[in-house]
Amino acid sequence: MKKFIAVILILAFNSTIVAAELKIGFIEIKKILQNAPQTAKANKILEKEFTKRTKKLKATVKKINEKIKAIKKLKIEAQKTERGVREDIDLRRKEEIANVQSLVNIAVEKVAKEQSYDLILYQGVAFAGKKVDITDVVLKALGKTK
Repeated sequence: MKKFIAVILILAFNSTIVAAELKIGFIEIKKILQNAPQTAKANKILEKEFTKRTKKLKATVKKINEKIKAIKKLKIEAQKTERGVREDIDLRRKEEIANVQSLVNIAVEKVAKEQSYDLILYQGVAFAGKKVDITDVVLKALGKTK
């Protein structure tokens, strides 16, 4: 557009054909479209034409947002429930392990008495040879104490 105007100006000033004075004008089409009364009228027509559809769309978006909030709330509740279940499982696991540990202690004590052991270790040993490993004997004893 600027090149076109420049060409016209060059032709106007350099041409021997132009005898009259050249008068040039410029308009801001954006400003005209924003401020013209016809634009306001067109906007009112469009608003009237699309108001119903716009309201329906807004209602749909609102419903979607409400459902998203409900889903988030359900997700949070599920996460809380999951944490509670995990905590309960951990607590029960500790209780059951304590019961098994008690049975292990009874079985170890029984084996120690029956086979005349002076010392039986089961924690914190760096090395134990096969001759002193009585794990299978204790497992057998545990099978008998059910």
